[in-house]
Amino acid sequence: MLKSLFNGKVLLNILLAIAVFVGLVWLTFRWLDFHTNHGKEIEVPNVVNMPVQKAIEILDDAGLTYEVDSIRFDPKYKSFQVLRVFPTPGSRVKGGSPIRLNVNPKTWAKIAIPDVIDSYKYRAFDKLTLVGLKVGDTLYEPSIAKDAVIRLMYNGGQVKPGDLVPHSSSIDVVIGQGPKRNVRVPNLVGRTLQEAKEIIKSNYFEEGLFYDEKDLVTYDGSMIVFYQNPAAGSISDQGVQIDLWSSKKTPAEMYDKISELDNIYRHNSMPKDPESIDFGDNDHKDVAPGPVPVRVQPVEKPKVVNPPVEKKEPADKKLPAIPEQKQPVTEKPKKKVIIE
Repeated sequence: MLKSLFNGKVLLNILLAIAVFVGLVWLTFRWLDFHTNHGKEIEVPNVVNMPVQKAIEILDDAGLTYEVDSIRFDPKYKSFQVLRVFPTPGSRVKGGSPIRLNVNPKTWAKIAIPDVIDSYKYRAFDKLTLVGLKVGDTLYEPSIAKDAVIRLMYNGGQVKPGDLVPHSSSIDVVIGQGPKRNVRVPNLVGRTLQEAKEIIKSNYFEEGLFYDEKDLVTYDGSMIVFYQNPAAGSISDQGVQIDLWSSKKTPAEMYDKISELDNIYRHNSMPKDPESIDFGDNDHKDVAPGPVPVRVQPVEKPKVVNPPVEKKEPADKKLPAIPEQKQPVTEKPKKKVIIE
């Protein structure tokens, strides 16, 4: 059997197979060298600081491909100027390898306005400056949100968070000046509940609780307001809540209910007699003060001064003239009244 394996034909076939295998391997490597340009490398040209159009022409002539990437605008350089090249100039790459060009764009990219609504004003200023915007005019208007951003304005129009504006744009900021003190509460009686809500909002008060005639919470905007607390015309601060009672009936038909609510919410607001005001020195606060006793101080009798008695002298002796003395006039003392 071994003799049959080493005969001439078998050996010839083995040699032919080895030759075919070696030939295929050699052809494969040759094809790879041709396809990948093995051993043929191109030096990356220096196109930094050139206009991008000229840099592309140079890369095309060198047999290199390119990718253009616009980075953040830098005002120190010209528009469309090549700022960086990767791989770095002078390095060697194969033909057809892509070269990345970082180019300065024509101008700043537009910026999305950050969400600063209801933020404290100085925090909003920092956010606007951080993204590349400028704070323009600072405007104040009535609002219970003191020093909070109400809205943003650009070129006279209102803008919202997320809107795109050019870099370094001036954004006007409208800020709340806070609630006013000692303002009159608007009259809401006779209005529908929906109208009352709008009046409360326009006068910078807060919506309180809304009840019907049975003291149940209601949200029916068509019902007519017949009672409010605080009362219309009373002095209060903006931002205070206003509670409303409403019904399908007119206020005139709700007289009994209004009287009931007055006994609850208005009894403390009725004017008091000044004499009944307690200043904190009355031990019996629940007892009404009685008549105040008056003590009359006794009047002292005035002292009467007798005129001096003249001595009689002889007629022939001349006496010096004695000046006439006036009797002192005593004023009638006034009565002093001491009130304890």
